This record gives sequence, C-alpha cells and structure tokens, in this order.
Amino acid sequence: MINKADSILKNIFGYDKFRPLQEKIIHNVLSKKDAFVIMPTGGGKSLCYQIPALIFEGLTVVVSPLISLMKDQVEQLREYGVQAIYLNSSLSQEDYRANEEKIRNNRVKLLYVAPETLLMKKTLDLLASVKVDCLTIDEAHCISEWGHDFRPEYRQIAELKSYFPEAVSIALTATATPRVQDDIINNLHLKESQKFLASFNRHNLYIQVVRKVNPLEQTLDFLEKYPNQSGIIYCFSRRQVDDLYEELHYRGFSVLPYHAGLSDSERKRHQEQFIKDDVQIIVATIAFGMGINKPNVRFVIHYDLPKNIESYYQEIGRAGRDGLKAHCLLLFNYGDIRKINYFIDQKEDKERRIAKMHLDALVRYAESYECRRIPLLNYFGEKYSQENCSMCDNCNTEAKDLIDVTVRAQQFLSCIKRTGEIFGAVHITDVLRGSKTKKVIAKNHDSLSTYGIGDDLSKNQWLSLSRQFIQKNLIEKDPEFGSLKVTGKGYEVLKGKRNVMGKLEAEEIKFTARAETDLHYDKNLFEILRSERKEIADKLGIPPYVIFPDKTLIEMAAYFPQTVNQLLKIHGVGKVKFDRYGKKFLNIVTDYCIKNHIGSITKTRRQRNSQITKAGKTRRYIVVTEAYQSGRKVEDILNEFNFKLGTFLSHLNRYVREGNAVNTDALLPLLEIDSAQQKIVLNLFKEHGTDLLRPVFDELDGKVSYNDLQIMRLLMMNKEVVKNK
Repeated sequence: MINKADSILKNIFGYDKFRPLQEKIIHNVLSKKDAFVIMPTGGGKSLCYQIPALIFEGLTVVVSPLISLMKDQVEQLREYGVQAIYLNSSLSQEDYRANEEKIRNNRVKLLYVAPETLLMKKTLDLLASVKVDCLTIDEAHCISEWGHDFRPEYRQIAELKSYFPEAVSIALTATATPRVQDDIINNLHLKESQKFLASFNRHNLYIQVVRKVNPLEQTLDFLEKYPNQSGIIYCFSRRQVDDLYEELHYRGFSVLPYHAGLSDSERKRHQEQFIKDDVQIIVATIAFGMGINKPNVRFVIHYDLPKNIESYYQEIGRAGRDGLKAHCLLLFNYGDIRKINYFIDQKEDKERRIAKMHLDALVRYAESYECRRIPLLNYFGEKYSQENCSMCDNCNTEAKDLIDVTVRAQQFLSCIKRTGEIFGAVHITDVLRGSKTKKVIAKNHDSLSTYGIGDDLSKNQWLSLSRQFIQKNLIEKDPEFGSLKVTGKGYEVLKGKRNVMGKLEAEEIKFTARAETDLHYDKNLFEILRSERKEIADKLGIPPYVIFPDKTLIEMAAYFPQTVNQLLKIHGVGKVKFDRYGKKFLNIVTDYCIKNHIGSITKTRRQRNSQITKAGKTRRYIVVTEAYQSGRKVEDILNEFNFKLGTFLSHLNRYVREGNAVNTDALLPLLEIDSAQQKIVLNLFKEHGTDLLRPVFDELDGKVSYNDLQIMRLLMMNKEVVKNK
C-alpha cells in the first residue's frame, strides 16, 4: 500500500518525496492503528490522512472547527481531482441534500464536517449507512481546556468513536504543549495510539522582536521592504484594526480590515479578496486566520502583543506555508502587558491563573537575548540546541557589550525586601521612581529609603531590568499573583558578592527584507506566470495558489522547463494538474525562452550545482583549520580570511565537534582569564554541557567574554577527542 501512497504523492499532489514522518504516519493509518500527530503548520499534516483516504475503500470523515477551513481544503482537493465535500451551514438546502446523496451513493472519499454537525442525529444516521474507514480530528488542540483555542464541542468527539468501530482514528494539531498533548490523548482515548511528534521548528521563518516605540512608523518602514507581498498584521482590538487600516489605506497600500465587528458578509468578502490575491494585506484581530491556508504569506506583523505563546506560534505559522522564507515581526512594549492583564483580571480564578502563566511565558520569550527558537521550542517541550539558527534577530545581531548594572540590581532587590516581597514589578518601579500613586502613598512606601532613588531611569527601563533579573534568577515571580521575592543568588548581589551585567537601552532597529528563496530565478518570467495564474483563478472563482503555489512558479522561472517530462519534475506539478493547466504554463515558458534565447536547466543539474556550492562553503572550516594546524599564526589567518576571532574559533569548534583533534598550544595565549577563572568555566561547562555558550555566559554575569568561552570549550572538547582516539 505504501507503493500506492508514493504514486498518489507524485501523480496527484505533484511531490517527489514525503516530508519527515509523513510516510510512517500514513503506513500506521493504513494499518488501521490510531495515531496522534503533532506537526508544525506547513509541515504537511493534511497528506497524512488525505492519502490514506484515497486508498481506503470507505469514507474518511474529517472533523474541522471552521467553515472557511473546510471550504479551503475541499477546493484544493477538487483541483487535484479528489472527491471531497463538506456539510455545514454555508450550503443551501439543495446543495446540502445533494452532498448527502453523494455520501449514500459512495461517491465521496473525504467528508469535512464541524463537530456540532457530526453530533447531529441525522448526520450519524447518514454515516451509519456507509462504511467509514477513518475518523480524522483536525485542530485537535481545541479539545483541551489548557489550550489556547478550547471548544467544548470537541470534548464529545470521543463518544462518537463507538459509532465507527471499523474506523481508524487520527488526531492532528500544530500547537500543543506537553500538558495539552496529554489532555488530548486522555480525552480522545488515544492511550494505545502511536504518537508522532515532528519538530516544532519552522526553519523558513525569520523571527524578530522589536521594542515598540512608534508602531505606525515602524510598520510603514517594515512594509516598504516587502512591496506587493501578502501579509497579515495582527492587532489587539477592533478599534486598533480600524485605525491602522485607515492609515495604511490612506497611504495607498492594498489593505482590508477583519474583525468581529464587521458583518459576516464583510468578513467573508475581505477574507476571499485576501486569499485570491485581490488585496495584499489584512489588518486583523485574532478572529482572522485559523481557516486560512494561503501558502504565499510573506510576513506576519504583531502590532500588539498576543495573549500567549500558542496563539503567537499559530499566528506566525500562517506565514511561509509554501516552505519559502517569511518574516515574522513582533512589536513589544510594557503597555501591551498591562492591557492584556486588565482583561485577564476579569476572568474566574482558575482561568485567570492559566492566562497569567501563558502571558508570563510569552513576555519571557520576548525579552530573551538568546536564539528565539530556544524558548519558543522549549515551551512545546522540544529541546533546541543549535547555537545559531541564523533566522532570528538575536542570532543575527552582533552581541552588544553588556554594562555593569549591579547597583541597579541592588536598588531593585532592596526595594523588594523593604516592601515585604508581596508586590509586583510595576509597584517596585513606582517606588524607585518616586511615584505619588495612591498605592505608594497608602502603603507609606514614600517613606522608604529606596523611594525615588531610581528616578533617573524610565519606567520601561526599570521594567526591562526586572525581567532581566528574573531571567538571571536574582528574583522569582509568583505565577498567580505576580509578587517578587529575592532568591539566594539575589542575596549574593545585595551583599556585594556577585556582579550583574545587563542592558539599559534597546539598540536602534533597522528592517532588512528576507529573500523568499536562495534559488536564482527569472523574476520577469515569474511575474508573467503569476499573472496567468491569477487570470485562470479568477475565471474559475478559486484562489490562485490552488492552481499552483508560488514555489511551483519560482521553480518554473528557475529551471525553464520546455518539455512535458521537465515540467512534471517541477514541485507541485502532478499528472492531474498538468492535464488541467500544464500546457498553458509550458507554452508561456517555451515562448519566453525562445524570445530571450534561454535553454532549459534540468532540475537535477541545478541541485547538483547547488550542492557543490554548499559543499564548498561548508569545507571552509576545514581549510581554516588546516591553515591553523600547519603552524601559521592566528593573526595571519584572521587577516587572510578577513575574520574576527570569534568566527575563526567557530570554525575550529565545528572541526573538533566532528571528532578531529587540533593543536591547542596557540590558543592558550589568546585567553584573557586567569587559571582560577578557567577552572570555574570548565566546571560550568560540565554542568551545562558544551552545546550552548549562553547559559555559561549568563551564569558568569557576562564577566567572561564569548571568545574566552569558545576557547575554553575547544580545550575541553579537544581533550575528550584525544582521550577517545
């Protein structure tokens, strides 16, 4: 059956090979074994049940939470020649009955349905008359009250499994913490099922968090870098959506608003205009996006702070679903935190406690100085140990020198103690800045020795420092009430036994556009192909990406296919799509190549050349290390390759990690720390491991440079390599 799955993958969907885990999941489902799949947005979850559906004799029922999501999936499947329908309130009575008749006559392979519709007696009676081979629960995180999008109707799905005794069950989600995963398994009775957990890492998303200063000007500056590109801008409130929409519309941007204050027909119309590329930008509240499967979204801006990491991860996941690079920008300030906290405080006790925990996790993520992927993926229970992802702001920013903030830390910690360790960061900041708020006066905190001693710093600076002190474990925050307490490490700072390094000011931010692909392609031909695709889509009344995604058009403009076989090797061009649209696109490419004297480039040749180039780049660390091993001075090597010392040490680090030993004699004179500090560093590497420098750097409060840490790590790893040889 897997051979049949391979054939469907290529001939119907136009893909050459499965993505990680897809083949295993499909084999598991075809063997009629229940499965729980956690796979990131854009990771290919849908194929895990769509391909088995085309192999099974009976029907596959897909439980989906939104009408727009069902409509989008069904439209795409029909373009692939797949018999798929949905049953929901958007259908006329006539169409609803026609779809029911198709089910009775076994003329359908996939049925998309909301949980409310599936629970109806008439739906269950209808499905009892046919063979159901697979029950798919999409967006399964909706079943968990610990999730960010809890829907009570999902809790009842488990009861329906007994209605379909021969059906295999598969639950899928893109956003689930370990706690939510356990909740899903328990509620759907999937304890005997196999869990397939793909990496949550979306390699193609560039992640950036920026201090919000002038959000409108920052947004305009960002949008200038992405002209004529599709994007989503998320705002906290309807009013903010309307205000930003009006500003952008006035400035000539192709933009529409989307929020719950618009009528159903307006929201539907705006969403369809965005999906069909009639408008480029949507400014929206979180009401927008769950049913959007538009693959060519090139950027997502969070104009305001989201409520939790799950929402943030799901919302940035709407960018770059075609696998091409996309930019995700979060504008962050403390006013947004207070705004969200105000609404959280209106909730019931348990709900409020969960919401505050979620918000605190998001703020810690936003204020982190380490690779963005480390706290983001850790939140979902995945360890990310790569030192530099090269696709986030922190990994692409030169490490700025930290300043000594020990006195500031002592002031803050002392104020926490003097106020009784029962207040949060905002109140402590008010006391330090000499505020005359009712709370400060009522508590007589204006008479404390710490009152007003920090009035030379702004409120935002103190709040930023408080977060840094929490990250450095100088203070701990009560997860329910937000009160701060001094830790053992904090007492060492108060007693002058430990220094603290940190940042007071955020650096100026400049936005740089990220190219969507490293593949060199003819942009003129791409625009011609895109125009043709739009014309066809408009005639058929479907979104352009349903015909071919951007990735397919980019490959056409890179490889210039001029025969049927060459076109069939392009990503996303299967037999069905070729029969429907292939000749038109082939003629366009051929005519363009004749006019411009361009020959076709076979995909395998371009890939081989690309691999050679990549190999040439990766071999550079060997060339650098061999130059060092030959006895040449480090200074001469830095001059020849135009390296900084840190880059040179990174090359040596890679060489040693692959199990090769180097001569470390020339590295010892480069160290700036004494033997006592060297012992401390070695002990910390033993405690934290050698994957990342940041934990050791933070533990030492920034008093040991990254270069010294790199050298010490090299000495330690090299010694281990020599010992094992």
